[in-house]
Amino acid sequence: MSQTIVAANVGKPPKRPFWTERRRTASTAYLYISPFFILFLIFGVYPIFFTFYLSFFKWNAISPMKYVGFQNFALIFEDPTFWVSLMNTILMGIMGTVPQLIVALLLAVALNSAIVRFKNFFRIVYFLPNITSIVAVTLVFSVIFSNQGMANMLLDWLGVTTDVAWNSGWWGVKIAIAVMIFWRWTGYNAIIYLAGLQSISPELYEAAKIDGANSRDALFKITIPLLKPFILFTILTSTIGSLQLFTEPFVFLGTSGTGATRPEGITMVIYLYREAFTNSYFGTAAATAVVLFLFTIIFSLINLMITNRLGSSGSSLGGAK
Repeated sequence: MSQTIVAANVGKPPKRPFWTERRRTASTAYLYISPFFILFLIFGVYPIFFTFYLSFFKWNAISPMKYVGFQNFALIFEDPTFWVSLMNTILMGIMGTVPQLIVALLLAVALNSAIVRFKNFFRIVYFLPNITSIVAVTLVFSVIFSNQGMANMLLDWLGVTTDVAWNSGWWGVKIAIAVMIFWRWTGYNAIIYLAGLQSISPELYEAAKIDGANSRDALFKITIPLLKPFILFTILTSTIGSLQLFTEPFVFLGTSGTGATRPEGITMVIYLYREAFTNSYFGTAAATAVVLFLFTIIFSLINLMITNRLGSSGSSLGGAK
């Protein structure tokens, strides 16, 4: 019998073991990086899907969940405060983001030029606001924009007006919060633009100068078109950040003693926070989060389309020339 088995195996290739050296090395590598993916699934992916799931239920975190369909979405769309929070979010985002990106680009161009000295010092100074605590920054600006603060003193000195209600007026609150956003993120975006400027070959500017291009031509025909990926990145991150605005208005209006849920300062994230942790309506809070998610995608796509169109227009002008 054994002679028959041996004769049957003659001529067959030897069976390879399952745990080869290559599979063992790959498994070890996956084992080392698995904690990140496990934590990401638990704290990143699962909450997203649970939020979508929860938006169709009525739940106060204690009693059993009750399926209500699209009723939570109908409730928030019928709530005037939700639309006020959306308008405040868009207004404060535009007021804080648009000037910030323009000034950041101008600062980066100035830092990249040969006439500015102590560039490393200015890079550090511009980036410092970004690593400062948001709460600490907001508390400092709360003092500046108080009734007797430096902002009103400056306006008095300029003779413009007196006693602007920065922490209770409809536009005063928005301007104060927009200034905080501007101060915090301008330097960060300037550093990103500066990295993009330094990736542009100086030979392009030398060739353009030989062809008779002036500084304005170089800026609009070389610098901005080649900075397009960096501009797109800053616009997208700024859009997402402005739609998620929470800490600045929450701390700024909270220190005034009247709360951050007043109509002049409430944002979509504060509205979401109020629904979940003040009113215990986690279903409507989840529905608000889903709507905010969809708005973020829509605004990001609009910005992407506008930026691509501007870049195409600049390229076509350059080609025609």
